[in-house]
Parts: sequence; structure tokens; C-alpha cells
Amino acid sequence: MELFVTKNSPYARIVRVVTYELDIEDSITVSHAKTRKADSPYYTINPSGRVPYLVSDDGIGIEGTDTICEYLCAASKNSLWSYPNGDDGWTLRRLHSLAHSSLEGLSVWLRETHRPKNEQSSTIIEHERARAFRLLGEWERSITDPLMSGELNRAQITLFCALGIEKFLPEFEWRGAHPALHAYMNRQANRSSFFNTDETNF
Repeated sequence: MELFVTKNSPYARIVRVVTYELDIEDSITVSHAKTRKADSPYYTINPSGRVPYLVSDDGIGIEGTDTICEYLCAASKNSLWSYPNGDDGWTLRRLHSLAHSSLEGLSVWLRETHRPKNEQSSTIIEHERARAFRLLGEWERSITDPLMSGELNRAQITLFCALGIEKFLPEFEWRGAHPALHAYMNRQANRSSFFNTDETNF
């Protein structure tokens, strides 16, 4: 299989984390896609131009972080990306949605800052900055939920990769005011799947 990524995409990092957790990283070729280029050859592979994008062994292309993770987990007969039954299933859905909201907003903020200075929207940047810090306040409370400290799951992975955007976005200084979340990130940082997908090791 071949996985197309870009270096600073948290969405692509989520999939790469999952490949390490499933112990299948050596069976997947990771390729860097050239996106946002008018003549990029990547568009002949994935017409949308988005990452991550997985080409399976039978040549089928799969787009979308959750879909790719679900596919890989199903192929590996692993429940990492599944929801448990009962109340925990609904709690995990809620936490994953919350983590995904953080991921989406931070990604928009990051993309806007990478545009040429004269094309950046201060309105968008301020909107996403404010959203990010409101969500940090919610996470400072929610990080104590047992599902955020037990067996690794989709909410934990998504949150870690979302907050990891701080390395590309210097304005996103959140650790000092959120000690519980800071401690959580420090604990997770040494997990091999997170360590091996850090951009400094990529």
C-alpha cells in the first residue's frame, strides 16, 4: 500500500500513528504529495489533491482520515478506531467530535498563516484563534475523562495530533495556562507511534 501525506498535515499524521499502532508501518510506502501546485502530478493520483490518501494493494484509492483508519483497522482485525458499546461508545463519540473540532479549527488557522502575508485574513485568524482557546478550556476539563487516559483510542490520537500543530504555529501558545492538558501531552509524547511520526523524525 502507498500512503500520500504532507509533512505538516495533522490529518496525515493521524493515519501514520495508526499504522505504527497496528504494526504495519513497514508494509506501507509513505510518499510526499505536492499539493496546492497547479501542475502537481499528485492530482493524477488523487483528483481532490487532499491528504491523506491511501492506495490499497488492489489499486483502490481511499480518501479521508477516518475512512482510511477504519479500513486499516478492519484489514488488521483491530478495534483501535472502533467505538465500544454502551455509554462509553457515546462518550468516545463526543470526545472524538470535540478533538476533531480542535483539529479542524487549528488546521484552518495554520493554513491561513501560511498564505502570503497580503492574502491572509485577520478575521479568519482571530476567529480560529478564539475558537482554539475556547476548546482548550473545554479540554482542560475533559482530559480527566477515563477514556482519555486508558487504552489508546481515536479521540486521544486526534487530540494529540491537533495540539501538535503548535510546532508549526508559534502563535498557538497554550501550555502554560492548561497544566492538565500539558501534562497529558508530555505523557503521550514518548509513545513510539507519536514519537516516530513527529515531523523532526520524518
